[in-house]
Order: sequence, then C-alpha cells, then structure tokens
Amino acid sequence: MGERPVQLTVNGRQVRHTAEPRLTLADFLRERCGLTGTHLGCEHGACGACTVLVDGLAVRACLMFAVQADGAEVTTVEGIAVDGELSPVQAALRECHGLQCGFCTPGFVISITALLRDIPSPSDEEIREGLSGNYCRCTGYQGILEAVRRAAATGATSADG
Repeated sequence: MGERPVQLTVNGRQVRHTAEPRLTLADFLRERCGLTGTHLGCEHGACGACTVLVDGLAVRACLMFAVQADGAEVTTVEGIAVDGELSPVQAALRECHGLQCGFCTPGFVISITALLRDIPSPSDEEIREGLSGNYCRCTGYQGILEAVRRAAATGATSADG
C-alpha cells in the first residue's frame, strides 16, 4: 500500500501531506509537520508523553494512525500557548515545579487541559484519575497535582489553556 493523502487542521492551520497507512499520528506530527513537542516514550500508549487533542479528545498519538486523523482537528502542545504566552496550565506547571526533565510535560499539558475543560473544579481523586495515563519519572507528582489545582483556580477550562 502506497502513501495516502492526509488533510487535517493542526493547531489551527490546514496541513496536507501524504502518509503510509501504518504511520502513526505521533510520527506524522513530528516528521511531516515538524512539531516535535509530541514526545514518543513507550510507543504503546502507556506513558502518555504523546498525548494530543483530536477533535477535542485527549488521545495517544502513538496509538492512532495519521490516516485515521484525516479531516480532524488536532491540537499539540505547540498549540496550547496563546500569542506566545503560556497557558494557565503551562504557567501553573512552571510555578508549582510540576516539571523537571520536561519529557512528559507535553502529554501532561494536553491531559490537564482536557481534564479542566471537562471538569473545571476537579477533586484530588478526579485529578489522579484524569492523569492516571501519564507517567512522570522525575517529579513525584506532587507539583503536578498542585499545578492542576492552581490552573483550576485560575479558571483554565478551555481547550486552548
């Protein structure tokens, strides 16, 4: 099977490329779109580093083929900041020391953004459940949990931050 055309909206911009049917959305975003903020960790959906929004839903880009996203609207971590300013989620992660090496951070930013959009004032249990698909090996999670609480307190409930 040869390459197929794929057209989608990525971070508000129309993108047209071709992709082999087995090319993952994560690789498509990194290789064809030059958006390297979508990180590849485990490549089987367990770590959450590759999380992006597809038509508003948080999905693992390593588990989705690019051809499946044809016609979709995709938001990556590069599309979360507004006019060069950190989103409330990104700012809260920085202020609460919710990141260290930064490898998992893009996936957390997307997951937290989706969580706060769906549950604007989550309980600690809802935060833990909402982020249970994201692994961090550096922070111990306390700063991340505090960042979610802080972002929720600032009203970070939209898909863009």
